[in-house]
Amino acid sequence: MYTTNEKNFATLIHLSTLTQYCIPFGNYIFPILIWSAKKDDSEFVDYNGKQVLNFQLSILLYSLVLLAVCIPLTLYTILKDMPLDNFECDRHFIREHFLHGNMPVIALIGIIAGGLFIILKFIEILIIINAAVKAMNGERYRYPLSIPFFK
Repeated sequence: MYTTNEKNFATLIHLSTLTQYCIPFGNYIFPILIWSAKKDDSEFVDYNGKQVLNFQLSILLYSLVLLAVCIPLTLYTILKDMPLDNFECDRHFIREHFLHGNMPVIALIGIIAGGLFIILKFIEILIIINAAVKAMNGERYRYPLSIPFFK
């Protein structure tokens, strides 16, 4: 059994990743600070800190891949038929290229990748909350789809 203090710090490590929505890179800074301060004192906190960092690095990798697919494909689709020498934003161009079903498969792949990115971020929040609840109950939680960078 783990002490209440250990459970609280493990839970705090999990929940500190949600600071990414207020502070850039808060999902790395705060868990690292808490984990490095308490990892030598508790094996439970050490385990949870490694799991959190593995998951956050995995999410970063997955997000970069999805965005690397989404952004260039979407920009290419939007800009490929745009006249660069006489750039005017007229309604005929917008209506012709975006509203009449001229969206190629490349754009569809970009939109799907963007949608998957949004779904990934939503699922990340749910998984973090689940992990925090498990840590508060003193259970060891292993994040799904997490690459073991730290063992």
